[in-house]
Amino acid sequence: MQFRIEKKKMKKAFVLLTLIAATATFAAAQQKALPGKYAGSHTLTLFDSTGVYMEESGLSHVLTHKCIEMYSFEGCAEYSTYKIDYDPLSAYCDIERVLVHRQATGKTDTLLWPEREGNIPVYDYVAPARMIYWGASQKMVQIGRLNLGDRLEIWTYKKGYTYALLADGAGETPALQGLNGTFAALPDNDDRYVPPMRGHFYDIVPFWSDQPVKSKVYMLNILDTKSLQYKVYNGELNVKREAADEEGRTLYTFSNKEDIMPLKREPRALANNDIQCKLLLSTSPDWQAKSRWFFGVNEDYGSFAATPEVQKKVNELLRGAKDEMDSISRLTHWVADNIRYAGISMGEGEGFTLHNQKMNFTDRCGVCKDKASTLIGFLRAAGFKAYAAMTMAGERIDRIPADQFNHSVCAVQLRDGSFRMLDPTWVPNVRELWSSAEQQQGYLIGTAEGCDLMETPISPAQNHYIRIIGESAIDMQGTLTGTLTITAEGQSDAAVRGVFSAPQTRWRQNLELKLLSIAPNAEIVDIQYNDPDHYLDHPVSITYTYRIPHYATVDKEVISFIPLSARNFFRRAMGHLNFNLKAETRTQPFSDRCSRLVDIRETITLPYAPKQFHYPMVDGIADPAASFGCGFQMEGNKLSFGEQAVFGKRIYEATDWPAFRASAMAQLKVSETPVILTK
Repeated sequence: MQFRIEKKKMKKAFVLLTLIAATATFAAAQQKALPGKYAGSHTLTLFDSTGVYMEESGLSHVLTHKCIEMYSFEGCAEYSTYKIDYDPLSAYCDIERVLVHRQATGKTDTLLWPEREGNIPVYDYVAPARMIYWGASQKMVQIGRLNLGDRLEIWTYKKGYTYALLADGAGETPALQGLNGTFAALPDNDDRYVPPMRGHFYDIVPFWSDQPVKSKVYMLNILDTKSLQYKVYNGELNVKREAADEEGRTLYTFSNKEDIMPLKREPRALANNDIQCKLLLSTSPDWQAKSRWFFGVNEDYGSFAATPEVQKKVNELLRGAKDEMDSISRLTHWVADNIRYAGISMGEGEGFTLHNQKMNFTDRCGVCKDKASTLIGFLRAAGFKAYAAMTMAGERIDRIPADQFNHSVCAVQLRDGSFRMLDPTWVPNVRELWSSAEQQQGYLIGTAEGCDLMETPISPAQNHYIRIIGESAIDMQGTLTGTLTITAEGQSDAAVRGVFSAPQTRWRQNLELKLLSIAPNAEIVDIQYNDPDHYLDHPVSITYTYRIPHYATVDKEVISFIPLSARNFFRRAMGHLNFNLKAETRTQPFSDRCSRLVDIRETITLPYAPKQFHYPMVDGIADPAASFGCGFQMEGNKLSFGEQAVFGKRIYEATDWPAFRASAMAQLKVSETPVILTK
């Protein structure tokens, strides 16, 4: 299929994207669609077509044309307005045409059309923001009332990129009659829309949707001198490559082979881009090139040069430091705890350039990249070799070197030459330097030589233990008295320590509620805990002294109760217990917060020595992914109880589910099944 370019200003002509697949689908859809397999859907996208024209500079012009049919009142309400998000300092966009094909009358309402009087307005406004105030914007048209069976048809145009904010104004762009042809020379004021990695192009195209799609087409018109890499993940697409009308250019076309249907996601499944069909494209030769660019752009800007104030603070923090790791820890946690998460725009370069030390130290705030920048500056001021790095929190980074990043972190080189990853954004009040909630996660370090993509290793479960130790006694009235001590480390420490995140006046109340939620009639005699403000000095430790009347059922022949320690005390630190465990099998990989070790032990003194006892019968589980074991032992009138559960990683394959599920269910069974002792 061929396209032509007409050199007219955007205000005088409309960007028309003509796609054969989309046109054919729309023609076929003139007949009334029958729900069939679409029953229960709110909408049906008849076609969703995107065309991209890449210039030598890397500037891309993106044309979209889609048509959505309304299948429910929820769908009608959702599309009563239509919005597109953009960053006005790095991208220009517009809603160009809007039609509504009325099912009831067979007529078409023209709401927006070039050079037509009576068009509905296109609103352009600053988008709502929370914590990141970079001036992102939205454009919106008010469609008005839609009825079942109506079809909304929309054309949009966009140029630029969504990686940073650079300057004001939109500029003007040559109009496209398609994608195969010649653009006018790039206007001077369009240079701000050229991507930071000049001359390169990338895109991440999801071929999945939460509502059904009949036809989705993505076309890319690119210079032959650009070496394009692409790969389809988690599915198959039709792929066509052909010469463009304009000499020296190639047209790539990607389209779905069958209807795109919403995936019924299983609980705790990985991100949609990790398990559903997506297309990655990039002209960057490899990750090393991306690494060198990221290094250069921040070094050239001077992001990490220490100011006198920064140097003074670093010297103060390192006074009395014991060794290399102690110095790194002091600097990392000061930045984590003292640079607030709030994004303020630096102007030109925002979004991909790390703020410099003067801005960060003065404002004491920033987003992840600025917290990372502050730490890198501190480390360099202390004599360390430190570098900025990028990662993707919550999603996999695949091998095609597209910009699959949403988070910035820090890498420090130790004396032995190895790198240690640091994340000041994710470790406020956490006893780690790199949050293990980010294990099994890809990252790229920016260096002068260029680094390849790497992945953080699994953090051993014992690094994230929660340990509950109990010493208790039951009298003939069934009253349970004793102490219960909770200690934890790593991510489990952070989960337990969360009770202290409220104002200090509520700490006691929060701690009491943990016990009262299990035993509402408990009398809390005392609660002791170590100082939450000195979390780096020691793992969290909380000791309860309690008295619980009528906790156990006791007579002269039988004692029946559930060990208090087994009742999932501080469940907030046992994320595996919050899974939906009904399904016996899974087809989708899943994730937990972190690897974890649960270690519970309690000794209970009884009012007499029983001769027989019955305890929960659970099968032990021994699997690398997850394991569980428990035991009871009687010696005279003392019952010893022990339980241990190990969950070995953060990201699990579907085949790990049986062991994970069995281990969690075994722990729940022990927490719900009483021990029965008889004379």
